Amino acid sequence: MERKDFYMLFWIVLAFGILFFVPSNSDWFRTSILSAFDLLHDYAQKHVLTCLVPALFIAGAIAVFVKKDAVLKYLGHKSKKIVSYSIASVSVAILAVCSCTILPLFAGIRKRGAGLGPAITFLFAGPAINIAAIFLTMSVLGYEIGLARVISAVSLSILVGLTMAFIFREKAEQGGLFMQESKDTQMSKKVIFAFFGLMIAVLVVNGLQINQLLKYILMFSFAILVVLLVVFKFHKESAKEWLGETWGFSKMLLPLLFIGVFIAGFIMPLLPETLIQNLVGQNTIFGNLIASVFGAFMYFSTLTEIPILQALFSKGMASGPALALLLAGPSLSLPNMLVIRKVLGNKKTAVYVSLVIIYSTIAGLLFGMM
Repeated sequence: MERKDFYMLFWIVLAFGILFFVPSNSDWFRTSILSAFDLLHDYAQKHVLTCLVPALFIAGAIAVFVKKDAVLKYLGHKSKKIVSYSIASVSVAILAVCSCTILPLFAGIRKRGAGLGPAITFLFAGPAINIAAIFLTMSVLGYEIGLARVISAVSLSILVGLTMAFIFREKAEQGGLFMQESKDTQMSKKVIFAFFGLMIAVLVVNGLQINQLLKYILMFSFAILVVLLVVFKFHKESAKEWLGETWGFSKMLLPLLFIGVFIAGFIMPLLPETLIQNLVGQNTIFGNLIASVFGAFMYFSTLTEIPILQALFSKGMASGPALALLLAGPSLSLPNMLVIRKVLGNKKTAVYVSLVIIYSTIAGLLFGMM
């Protein structure tokens, strides 16, 4: 009996054991199952087509059309830290991305040669400081916490990136992590700029607070223009390579994201809400830590962290833990961790998650003391 057969037997026995012993008649289990499918349904309706799919296509385009030398120049190991970390910390502020949507973009720039530190800064900052979230935070929760979110998110993204780069020192120009490097294409720069601009416009429009019908019309129009551009202006080999890279990222990311969202939805009803509210009612180290851990493992779709915090505020949540949750929540989630582990490995993922929780706890504690 070969090793793969033992693995197959193990999974068969495990699946049988789960199905045999699962408490299917209990109310808590049925509630959790419904919660898991509700979150998956919400994720599929609001994020897959309008956020995740465009991000996957952009990641595939980065892997094919963005020159490695350009990425190395601004985000690589030999670039000036003040340049690389500044660009990484604010470059996705215009995009309304969540902790899952940022992952294909993160994977794309890593493949093209971005250093670990700037790439991690990009990964943390993307969901934390998008413009729509900042303005909504200020209008709903107040200017003080909104401003604190901006300053803390930018500062922490750079700090986490620098710490990761210090702990895991990579050799210069390392960065091809998943697939072989793509061949240089001979496409017109104008065509490529238009191609990227239209795809990014889809994500930008998705984050705008405008009429839903108008939003979908604009997004559909931009998507059609992308298709027309590919059909009439792209070389057949370039289009095929782009779709191939996009499919490669999709195979790697989508199953883990869906599994992670399902698990997050399953455990949400099991969390004792009243206990959490009591724990974060004061600006203590423990209260900020609990808020950071809770935010890190739960999944918050884009902008939903704000009404959740508004509800917690009304029940007595302190301002320090609120900021800690605002920093850790959008940047991390269980689905996000599963994919990052696939990209970076167990050790780097564990350190990254720990750094986000620790730094968010400290930031929340300092803000609460002010």
